[in-house]
Amino acid sequence: MKFAIGSDHAGYELKEQLKKYLISKNIEVLDVGTNTPVSVDYPDYAEKLGKLIQENKVDFGILICGTGIGMSIAANKMKGIRAALCLIPEMAALSRKHNNANVLVLPGRLVGYELATWILDAFLNSSFEGGRHERRINKIKSLEERK
Repeated sequence: MKFAIGSDHAGYELKEQLKKYLISKNIEVLDVGTNTPVSVDYPDYAEKLGKLIQENKVDFGILICGTGIGMSIAANKMKGIRAALCLIPEMAALSRKHNNANVLVLPGRLVGYELATWILDAFLNSSFEGGRHERRINKIKSLEERK
């Protein structure tokens, strides 16, 4: 399993912590930045991470900004990206099981490291259930094709 991880300045500290956490679990991590707490524009990092998923260079992604809202909006503009902003572990598990989320979005200013690891673990330990959910994912895909 290979993850990409990215953040803006507000998510930088949590990104660095979660990168180490993933590595400790023997998960390969590709860091798309930012690499300092200096102010940057979150859409740039959502795009870098999204392209890696689109090009099948990574399996999943984690994006972090202050509230998680900006990263979610930006990432979900990209074809094939299903980014889920998760505040509790149950949301992360259901985002994988029901929505086949491929990007976990976290709010760097609203969750601490411990809660973030619980959310990440729920994301890691869940998988898409298919079935009735597959039909809904296909409808999302058809929305992406419309102009």
